[in-house]
Amino acid sequence: MSTINALSVNAAVSNASNSTPGTVGNAASLLVLRKAMDAQEAGAAALLAALPQQPALATEGHLGRNLNTYA
Repeated sequence: MSTINALSVNAAVSNASNSTPGTVGNAASLLVLRKAMDAQEAGAAALLAALPQQPALATEGHLGRNLNTYA
């Protein structure tokens, strides 16, 4: 689905940059571009929110206090 969003943003950027400044077509292209970028922002935020939290470092003992590695 991200490929489809990337293609829609690329098309919106192309349309916005190729239209004549100050025209209705340019304003519409910029509006579509903004909406496509907002949709990508929402998708990216959802992906970041879905990431699991990193495990906390150990607070006691001699293992895991200075270096925390995991796969």
